[in-house]
Amino acid sequence: MTKYREILRLLSNQLKTDEIVHACSVSKKTVIKVKKRARELEISWPLDADMTDEKLETIMFPKPEKSVSTKRMPDFEYIRKELLRNGVNKKLLWTEYLEQCRREGADALMYSQFCYYIQQDEQKRHATMHIPRKPGQQIEVDWAGDTASIIDRDTGEITKAYVFVAAMSYSTYAYAEAFPDMKQASWIKANVHMLEYIGGVPRMIIPDNTATAVNRNGIRKEREINPSYQEFAEHYNTAIIPARIRHPKDYRRKSVIGNLSRNP
Repeated sequence: MTKYREILRLLSNQLKTDEIVHACSVSKKTVIKVKKRARELEISWPLDADMTDEKLETIMFPKPEKSVSTKRMPDFEYIRKELLRNGVNKKLLWTEYLEQCRREGADALMYSQFCYYIQQDEQKRHATMHIPRKPGQQIEVDWAGDTASIIDRDTGEITKAYVFVAAMSYSTYAYAEAFPDMKQASWIKANVHMLEYIGGVPRMIIPDNTATAVNRNGIRKEREINPSYQEFAEHYNTAIIPARIRHPKDYRRKSVIGNLSRNP
């Protein structure tokens, strides 16, 4: 379900479209469509407490009658592999695709449509985006990679400590705090202490994909902000924007957080 409430809340905070895309795990087209439709219907934040995402979808985007189509979509994974071979081109693969559709009694795409969907698949896999940084705009947070050790000078007992680290993306102004565990309560407490330490609330908090910040839906391969962390964001009127998995170009987490871990 699209997070219509969260999109409207972040729009009211004047976040950029690209920032909302990352915060809500939706497409840019969806954000633009919600913004336009909300303006047309004069829907604005704050919303009534009983206005759920389901109700918003029904109001803003009533579902049209479904039309049945027998058009078969190409096997994009197969096409990608075949195009790497010498002598194979899209025209040849389209001819092969037509023959498969004929055997299975399915409607086939025209050659122009066939090429269009292949192009869309390529762009989706290779899309990148640069996000400029401004002073005070965002802070990156994570648990440090290695655990620390606290030694009792009297007994010699060694206790493990898990270090929360944070750094402002523009200035690299840093904060660190040790906790006895990496549970949800410690994560929220660390974020609260961090805001108290820096003396303000940035527009965006960017966590890595730690389980205390982000839930991963294995079926739909989506990432959702943990409910308690979402409540924290709404209380402080900020946006949680998780870093994309395996996309180090998005943010400087590896360099900033990594340096803090190695140089406490």
